[in-house]
Amino acid sequence: MAEALDELLDPTRTVADSTALEYLAHLANQPADALRSSEPQGLAHASHTLLLSVQALSKHSHKPIVNSAKNHVSLRRTLPALAQNAADLSQAVPRLDSQAEHFSETFSKAAESRVLARRKQALRLLQNSERLVGVMELPPLLTSAVLTTPVNYSSTLDLYAHVRRLASLYPNSPLVTSIMSEADAAIRQMATDLIVSLKGPSLKLAAALRTVGWLKRIVPDLVSGVPPEDALPALYLVCRVGTLISLLDALEPLRELADEERARQGRSTQSSFGGQQTERYLKRYIEIFREHSFSTASVFKNVNASFTSTANDTEADPLRPLPSAISTLPLHLVEMLLETLRQYLPGVKDQAARESILTQVLYCSGSLGRLGADFGMLLATIGVSEWVDLVKRHRLLAGRLESVIGDYNRGQPVGAN
Repeated sequence: MAEALDELLDPTRTVADSTALEYLAHLANQPADALRSSEPQGLAHASHTLLLSVQALSKHSHKPIVNSAKNHVSLRRTLPALAQNAADLSQAVPRLDSQAEHFSETFSKAAESRVLARRKQALRLLQNSERLVGVMELPPLLTSAVLTTPVNYSSTLDLYAHVRRLASLYPNSPLVTSIMSEADAAIRQMATDLIVSLKGPSLKLAAALRTVGWLKRIVPDLVSGVPPEDALPALYLVCRVGTLISLLDALEPLRELADEERARQGRSTQSSFGGQQTERYLKRYIEIFREHSFSTASVFKNVNASFTSTANDTEADPLRPLPSAISTLPLHLVEMLLETLRQYLPGVKDQAARESILTQVLYCSGSLGRLGADFGMLLATIGVSEWVDLVKRHRLLAGRLESVIGDYNRGQPVGAN
């Protein structure tokens, strides 16, 4: 019934409206009097109620409705743009995927990339920054240890050995190479100071052994042209002999007076010049020579023994190798003295003065004789005729002195000193 009425009222409608069908079904069930009397009132009341609802809705929600209307108008522009952006995105996704794969292949752990290598190096430097700072502080620390007085040579050389170990472990590192060069400069300064200390005229045996021991650890081959085991003893000899020669050169004024006296003796036909200036020069010369030659030879003997005892003698040579050239030091010193005596002793004419000078030479020969360098027999080569009588006299006096001392000791009670 309702569908027929709906088709009758609107023949052009193709789709049925459920609300209209419900209302038509409601009207079909009402009597005719009710449709004439109450239905218009109900429709008017419902229309008024809807009007009030629409007015309330427009009052409270007019702004969202206006904005919605505006947005619906803008949809005509935004929807085509959205479609275009979606199309662009669909085209860019494959390119993005290919770029992501390329990035993954380029910066993977298995790939060799310069950027990754630099980043890894920077990260490694950051992680080892404290160690690098500690390594860079080694040269200033070594320099400070060298310049500190007194120098702790053991700690300084241990620190230098640590730097050398670093240089052997990392030979291609520019940083380690720079640190090694600065450490070498500091150690060369310490070696220079040690060599200067060897030139001291009052150097003792213990101090000389310690100094040469430190030099042995620092520079095993300071002097060229000699075997390594003889390098530091040779260096010590250079310093000590240089000191002796400088002290003997300080006698230049006395030597000039002795030369003038010899020249006057050569021009004079009479022996009026007794050789007082020559005597002064020879006595002072022998005094300095005796003191410093004995100390130099004794220290050298101990220093050389400390080196030769640690030498590697693995070669079975029944004839033994020839001694080194520096072992001829006593002969060189004796030759210096004999040449001076040969030149100036004939100018001393006074017999007592000659005996006094020869007595000094006798004591000097005895001192060096304790080191195996007695040169008493060589005086005959310079024409000293009274040397034999002087030696006999001193030996006779020494024998008498020993006899007196023996008799005195035998006369003491048991237990007496």
